[in-house]
Amino acid sequence: MIKGIAASNGIVIGKAFVVNDSKLELPRYAISPDEKDQELARLHQAMTKTQAQLTGIRDSLAAKAGDEEAAIFDAHLMILEDPMLADTITERIIQGSNAEAAVYDAGETYASMFDVMEDDYMRGRGADVRDISNRWVNNLLGVETETLAHLREAAVVFAHDLAPSDTAQMDRNKVLAFVTEIGGRTSHSTIMARSLEIPAVVGVGHFGAISSGDTVIVDGGNGLVVVNPSPEVLADYQERKLKFDQRKAQLQELKDLPAQALDGKTFELAANIGTPNDVDAALAYGAHGVGLYRTEFLYMDRTDMPSEQEQYLAYRKVLEAFGREPVIIRTLDIGGDKELTYLKMDKELNPFLGNRAIRLCLANPEMFKAQLRAILRAGVTGNPWIMLPMVAIPEEVRQTKELLRQVEAELEAEGAEFTRDYKLGIMIEIPSAAVQADHFAQEVDFFSIGTNDLIQYTCAVDRMNQNVSYLYDPFNPAVLRLIEYVISSGHKYGKFVGMCGEMAGEPLAAPLLMAMGLDEFSMSASSIPPVKAVIRSLDTYRCRELWDQAKKYTDGKQIRQLLETELKDIL
Repeated sequence: MIKGIAASNGIVIGKAFVVNDSKLELPRYAISPDEKDQELARLHQAMTKTQAQLTGIRDSLAAKAGDEEAAIFDAHLMILEDPMLADTITERIIQGSNAEAAVYDAGETYASMFDVMEDDYMRGRGADVRDISNRWVNNLLGVETETLAHLREAAVVFAHDLAPSDTAQMDRNKVLAFVTEIGGRTSHSTIMARSLEIPAVVGVGHFGAISSGDTVIVDGGNGLVVVNPSPEVLADYQERKLKFDQRKAQLQELKDLPAQALDGKTFELAANIGTPNDVDAALAYGAHGVGLYRTEFLYMDRTDMPSEQEQYLAYRKVLEAFGREPVIIRTLDIGGDKELTYLKMDKELNPFLGNRAIRLCLANPEMFKAQLRAILRAGVTGNPWIMLPMVAIPEEVRQTKELLRQVEAELEAEGAEFTRDYKLGIMIEIPSAAVQADHFAQEVDFFSIGTNDLIQYTCAVDRMNQNVSYLYDPFNPAVLRLIEYVISSGHKYGKFVGMCGEMAGEPLAAPLLMAMGLDEFSMSASSIPPVKAVIRSLDTYRCRELWDQAKKYTDGKQIRQLLETELKDIL
């Protein structure tokens, strides 16, 4: 049995197809000054061909999976056309490098900027850059890029890695599942796998002696792969697959039903989104509003600041889609592992605890005001809630309120149409904010608990460090106590409290959060049905009994086991 990262849920039993990962030898040679113009011409010709290929992949994926997934390749085209990348490649050729080596080396330099980022999603962008540069190199060499679009028979694909373009061109009727030696849950390949509903296990390390034609089982939900299973294991998984398929059909029937406990208590289930293109999936899974709209996409992968109008249009599209449902727009959360090349940011010894998020915005008030202006202007079409990330002290909220007053006065003086009907809240992700929740509740309209960072900072653990990742536990009693205190403090002052971290989309955590009285669970769209199923299967009185029992434990493993036992017939 092989253990990896559970990337896309589902159980598949089929034959293996092992991708040949033989590397193409990259030519490296010096060119003379007289050859530079010819080399640059080759470069641009190959770039044009690469653009055409990526456009074709985008259009094909839009037809198969929708515009949301296809937008990934709009981003690829933007990277391909990025002046910073083009200038770097051109400069290398002028200095005497052949085009293939120039493209490859510039791509690696660009990709390495993402590789060192802590944020899962941003680190995954390195694979996107390599996908683009490898395709460009192949076009320079006149080599046709092999795809998985034309498998002869249905199979489970095993590969060292799969580029986003590989996944986008998969035939869902032929690729039953895929397994890769490297990768993570937030790479574009695995994001597309979930959208295409292709089970996947990634990051398994070296998957050993697997041959094409071997019988394999892929358990995407648990991150497990079984090669040449015994008759007993095969029979067991056939039964599991049947139950999984039946459960999936049942969950789909919950789309239009409320997230209502057996005793009538109703909870809000919202979606976390990254771009306006995520709206369709959120609505398809029954999201009631947006609990986290990450606005960083507007600022990343470009060479200049997005205009106020560009931001206005992006926010308006989402607000219009959800009508009067709340759309919680998180202000720019940049810094730490996410840098902007066009914004002067000092190098810091520990950027994750440095000038980032709300701190960076308040240090750049004109940039911040442009975003606030765009939100208030777009707000006339919906129900905007403004959320400040990485807040540590109440003064940061007060400074933001002053900027909002300035923005409102400026818009009014200009005769611009804007809303004053908005809510202002904070992300609770720093322990100091959680401990002061009673004070913050008197300053803001709502809280949203960002459990990813709250767990890291509370437990002093880097969740990406495999040597200490065992300490990153949402069921750590200290974390649970902080969450309960934040919720009770918010409710004491009549304030709405939601959660937008990964814990909100963990069905196992739902009973405890229900017991604490959490108002809103916000998560990736595909996590909504299973969380809703748990909520609709319990009453809050029983949840409070479970929470009372959990409080007696000193170890998160004990709490997890308690919940697994309770929900064994639901999950």
